[in-house]
Amino acid sequence: MAQRDDRVSWIRRPGVLCAGPVSLLLLAGFAGPLVILLGYSFMPPRTFSLLQAPTLANFASVVTDSYYLSFFWSLFLAVVTVGLLFLICYPIAYGMAKLFGWWANLVTALVALPLLISENIRLFGWVLILLKNGILDGTLQHVLGFSASGLLYTVPAIVLGLVYVYLPFMLFPLTIGISMVPDSLKEAAFDLGASRWQVFREVELPLSMPGIMIGGILTFVLALGSLAESKILGGQAVVMIADDIESAFTFAQNWPKGSMLSVLLIGLSGLIVFMLLRRIDLDRIIGRR
Repeated sequence: MAQRDDRVSWIRRPGVLCAGPVSLLLLAGFAGPLVILLGYSFMPPRTFSLLQAPTLANFASVVTDSYYLSFFWSLFLAVVTVGLLFLICYPIAYGMAKLFGWWANLVTALVALPLLISENIRLFGWVLILLKNGILDGTLQHVLGFSASGLLYTVPAIVLGLVYVYLPFMLFPLTIGISMVPDSLKEAAFDLGASRWQVFREVELPLSMPGIMIGGILTFVLALGSLAESKILGGQAVVMIADDIESAFTFAQNWPKGSMLSVLLIGLSGLIVFMLLRRIDLDRIIGRR
């Protein structure tokens, strides 16, 4: 009887009562669609009901229909995007955290301002820049006398779009991570005779790893599931997995195949993120233990 009273009192706690509606909303709006996707992925192709005998035919089509190529391109472009964004954003983030002072607010506003504009509109702006006889090509022809007409609808154009769109998602976590590094530790390392490179490698980089990890995971997951960049800037140069998912759900009207590709994409990204988080002890780096 005492155990039952404890359970009832636990349920009636204010925190539990307040979290109840949010928990139900997450179950209905997040977990529910994932369960439905998983169920549809085992249904026969072009089926619109879950009341069918399950099959693995959709998963076999990953090989027979060469969907593995789309997964490869998505993974490759996501990794390249994360690497380029780290190289681009780390110096800027270091300046924002340690050097710029008041000007860091201006840089933050300039970086965040494009987020108020639709991603598709910004990407079509790049189309006007990279288009044959467009802004870049026309300027180069007029000033220098040579053409740059082959830039659009290429893999580098897709990478450019990914880096441009997801730059804030790497920059801001990096800035927070770098700001967590105490200046006293760097000064102590210099006093002990460490070089600038040693201070960066042994002090700044490890202690800013939480920001690096968060920014890398955010940009990787977003780039892995990106769609607009490959369609608008890449044309048919490569087909990313999100494009195949959209085609399966819309033009092909093959919900089971689209669900199967979605489940594989979610599982792949979740597995990679889980492996990364297991290999790096964020609690030790942050200093919780």
